[in-house]
Amino acid sequence: MDSVDVDQKSIGELLGRALSAVLDAPDRRVEDAVDSGASLLAASAERWPAVSRGLLTLADTSLGALWTRGWRPADLARLVRRDLAATHQALLVDLVAAEARRYSPAALDRRWQEQLRELAGEVWWPRDEEFLPGFAARHRLDRFALATTALELLRLLGRLPAIAPVGPAPGAAQRPVEHRAAVRVPGEPRMLSRIRALLAKAESTEYPQEAEALTEKAQQLMAQHSIDEALLAAGQPESGLPGALRIGVENPYEGPKAMLLDAVAAANRCRVVWAKEFGFCTVIGFDSDLDAVELLYTSLLVQATAAMQRSGSKQHLDGASRTRAFRQSFLVSYAARIRERLTEATERTTREAAAGRHLREDGTAEQLVPDERLLPALAAREEAVDSVTDRMFPKLTSQRVRVSDGEGWAAGRAAADRAALHGRGRVGRGQG
Repeated sequence: MDSVDVDQKSIGELLGRALSAVLDAPDRRVEDAVDSGASLLAASAERWPAVSRGLLTLADTSLGALWTRGWRPADLARLVRRDLAATHQALLVDLVAAEARRYSPAALDRRWQEQLRELAGEVWWPRDEEFLPGFAARHRLDRFALATTALELLRLLGRLPAIAPVGPAPGAAQRPVEHRAAVRVPGEPRMLSRIRALLAKAESTEYPQEAEALTEKAQQLMAQHSIDEALLAAGQPESGLPGALRIGVENPYEGPKAMLLDAVAAANRCRVVWAKEFGFCTVIGFDSDLDAVELLYTSLLVQATAAMQRSGSKQHLDGASRTRAFRQSFLVSYAARIRERLTEATERTTREAAAGRHLREDGTAEQLVPDERLLPALAAREEAVDSVTDRMFPKLTSQRVRVSDGEGWAAGRAAADRAALHGRGRVGRGQG
């Protein structure tokens, strides 16, 4: 073993001791532990390249452990963005990009690859010993500040518990994908593309009636797409299992936002479990329905936020602000009315499909022979979703969301009538 190897080993041990001290420190002593560890790591410019390589090795191990405990890149990014600073977020993105070097694209499922693309991380450093010096230069940090950032980030990551997985960890055996991966509904990509286009128009139009019509049409297409998938599955010996994804639901007004997501999911035969402490909801359903839920929820949240902000700030008669109460009530009412309208659109599309009326991807209808398999197939898919939800989250509780501003309630309902499509069920609460 040459001198470089010995030095790298000692640096790895030093990193490990520093991180252990930070992880084990009580909350009141964390700052002292971080300062002490950062001082040791940053003390020598000559050893800084070895610290750089050692940090990347340690991060690979830490992230790999998180993946096996159910976490995904987007989950970590949300937590770091919420609880730490922009430099921590930038460091996380680089560490995730470095760790991803270990896998071939085939070892990552579709949504994992999408999350990596959204993070837009890349290995920009030519050699691992040049990572920390390059990062420090990019973000104008000295060695001590960067070592502090690294230890604070690794503390947050190292204290995360295991959560319910929503897909395979990198390199693990891939879950059997829903049947449609092998046998596709003709024109399916165009269907999702058309839904996305309709929602984009609904977000941008200045005419409330047009937004309403566009969003309702998008929901009808989503319902028809789900019906097509259910019928296709009914003809397969192995129709696949429901999957899951996580969608960020963060402050402010995270309760009403979770209600809105639950409204969209319920109308599309999915279930929602809210992990408030981690800032996300887990949506359980079949893959095609999950894609549709994510699209529509994002669009409706954009429309709701725009309508809410147009209402401006609100005050009590004595001049005290009631803007927060107004907006909380606005979004709760909005979510309740959206539930009503989405459910109506789905039920109407299902009735028409059961009668043989099929909605094409271009929005026109055609008359087909009624398929007696439809209603049993849809019921079977809902039962499968419920079963997977109960298995993933065996201990669920419900939480009510308070409404305290009548004007906000009325305004939210009116906005939902204008923008798109209420009330059954509550959002499940659970970990992960």
